[in-house]
Amino acid sequence: MSQPHATHSCVRPFRARRYTWQPLALAIAALLPAMNALAQEDAAPAQTPPAAPAQDTTEHKAATLDTVEVTAQRKVENVQDVPISISTVSSEKLDVAFSGAADVRALAGRAPSLNIESSYGRAFPRFYIRGLGNTDFDLNASQPVSLIYDEVVQESPLLKGFPVFDLERVEVLRGPQGTLFGRNTPAGVVKFESAKPSQEFNGYTKVGAGTDGLFTFEGAVGGALTDRWSARVSALYQRREDWVDNTLPGAPNDGFEGFDEAAARVQFLYEGDGFEGLFNLHKRNMNGTARLFRANIIEKGTNDLVPGFDKDKVSTDGVNFSDLETWGGSARLRWELGDYNLYSITGYESAESLNRGDIDGGSVYVFPPTQLGEALFPSETADGLPDHKQITQEFRVESNYGGAFNWQGGLFYFKEDVTINNFNYDTLAFSAQAGHAVQKQKNEAWAVFVSGEYQATDKLKLRGGVRYTQDKKDFSASVLQPAPFGAPAGGPYSVHTDVDNVSWDASGVYAINDNVNVFARVATGFRAPSVQGRLLFANPLAPNGGVSQADSEKVISYEAGVKADLWDKRARLGFTVFRYDVDGQQLIAVGGASNTAELLNADKTIGQGFELDLEAYLTDNLLVTLGSSYNDTEIKDRDLAVAPCGGGCTVTDPANPDPARPGTVLINGNPLPQAPKWVHNLTARWGLPVGDGGEFFVYTDWSYRSAVNFFLYESKEFRSKTIVEGGLRVGYNWNYGDYEVALYGRNITDTTRVVGAIDFNNLTGFINEPRTIGVEFTARF
Repeated sequence: MSQPHATHSCVRPFRARRYTWQPLALAIAALLPAMNALAQEDAAPAQTPPAAPAQDTTEHKAATLDTVEVTAQRKVENVQDVPISISTVSSEKLDVAFSGAADVRALAGRAPSLNIESSYGRAFPRFYIRGLGNTDFDLNASQPVSLIYDEVVQESPLLKGFPVFDLERVEVLRGPQGTLFGRNTPAGVVKFESAKPSQEFNGYTKVGAGTDGLFTFEGAVGGALTDRWSARVSALYQRREDWVDNTLPGAPNDGFEGFDEAAARVQFLYEGDGFEGLFNLHKRNMNGTARLFRANIIEKGTNDLVPGFDKDKVSTDGVNFSDLETWGGSARLRWELGDYNLYSITGYESAESLNRGDIDGGSVYVFPPTQLGEALFPSETADGLPDHKQITQEFRVESNYGGAFNWQGGLFYFKEDVTINNFNYDTLAFSAQAGHAVQKQKNEAWAVFVSGEYQATDKLKLRGGVRYTQDKKDFSASVLQPAPFGAPAGGPYSVHTDVDNVSWDASGVYAINDNVNVFARVATGFRAPSVQGRLLFANPLAPNGGVSQADSEKVISYEAGVKADLWDKRARLGFTVFRYDVDGQQLIAVGGASNTAELLNADKTIGQGFELDLEAYLTDNLLVTLGSSYNDTEIKDRDLAVAPCGGGCTVTDPANPDPARPGTVLINGNPLPQAPKWVHNLTARWGLPVGDGGEFFVYTDWSYRSAVNFFLYESKEFRSKTIVEGGLRVGYNWNYGDYEVALYGRNITDTTRVVGAIDFNNLTGFINEPRTIGVEFTARF
């Protein structure tokens, strides 16, 4: 096996603070005014809809909710007519939630049954819907929640963290989406759609500043280039200084949790006679600190923070940084062919990253570790992605008959090549490299699908679909430099998988009246086999060098619900109850006393619960939204056992009686990790008209998440507390919403909670984001 490229060997000079203005941000900042001028020449200026409509002083009209359009079924429909449990996140909710340079994890809890977490920080989000997700931290990990950005699947976990800006809408589709979206969607889909170019000149600029040296810029401008071509340029830049001090003198890092990030998107739209083409190029560049692990912050026998814990200070002796660059493009083409529309969607994505951290989280090594900053032994590792590319192609035909029956069908192709470097370092020897392994995987899949809908009566519409998928993986891993206590040098160790599957769904919507629909749906989903090859931390005696594999998982889901417009469209309700069964669910046992990562299949997992979405104008000036969900998950496998913690935690699961696996515990009956039973969110916006076209407003948002287990086994320490976080935004907009200035706060109560942990060394954990206070100015045109 060839050696990885030298630029990814983790030996580059380290700088404690590397935050500089990105060339990408400077280029975009220079481009926006030029685009503005060009668009003004070709199209007359037109104002975008104001953020808050001025009140009609001559005739009172009650405030009503606009129709919400979604593309959950690959075409534009009223959300109330779609037989799926769906939540949408409005543009104002996004603006508020992502104030203070928040990353995609800020969406956690903004929709019922949605959780997002990461042990990599901003670089590698992990999504969960209805409790189904994947806690695996390997760069090759697959997830059962698919993220679709501008109709292109983002398969690599590093692609899923692309910044949230200049979006048309966000949709959360719960339950299996195995027919129309297909790939790795047994839990659901989170769907992002960027604001598109148009012939109308419009855009916005937003700048902000906040605590911890925070600076943010976001903007977009678009309009006509010719009578056929239009374009839109969007950009984001955000920077935060370190807010955690390292108290260890002479350490490689003197501070943590800062970042410097830039992203941009350029789109061109051609609108011809019977043809439309939308072309997209996008890029992200982020550098900062990796996830900050903190040694012994959990008090033994409880899930409390230890006395004397100070979130602003830490003592670590390892190197810490996170560098990530992603870029890609897509071409979305549509032909109108009489009674049919033909679509072609071509996508290319690539990522390059290097993430290095002090995993033990301390600087003093004793047995047993009992104090803040103490660890059992040093652990310093890095994961790099020097080579990655993803190609997708879809062809889809959609009928456009005038009758009761319509259909759509197509072909989908996916190809991904990945090379991953895993490194180990000896912290006590000046962080010298002490281990190197390489993983390579080629994944190729194709699918054919068809879906139809039939208006059976004036009130009843039936839908159904089927998808056939074939998925192949060729995986190999080698240890080039053995790490202490890991597998010896050797390889390549190979795994080949080749599976196929048929997924399907069937649903119906019945209109009780013009304002109330009820629906029911049965759907199946599928996730292809997964392979894990973190050989530096594998059991030296394990077969095939320690490469582990999980077979396919399959899910069947049942749900029923009601969607209603109430009070003359002053309120909207969505309520769903569901039950799902997963056969052979893929699980990852990470850490533990043996410090290994092992893929497993559970015989069965079940989940059940409900979801509620409600929004209403309580008065003409007060809009309230409420989201709530209950998820009860359970692993059902009497013989499934995993290694518990190696850091002195209090395990509550029974010991495994099997003498072939001493020291393991049984996890039958446990809930899934990172699966909260309760998720709630609440927003309220009150506006007071001022003068002619002005408004003073107050917006508050709150989210609640109940306790979760961090790992497959249960223990007193590695279980989070409930977490409540609130936000507040107070501002004034004028000229009918064209301009706005606002003061905001995120996590305004400054709540501190452990949200994840490392269990092989000591009671190490990491915490949520701190309170941020800032000010923003926005101009829309």
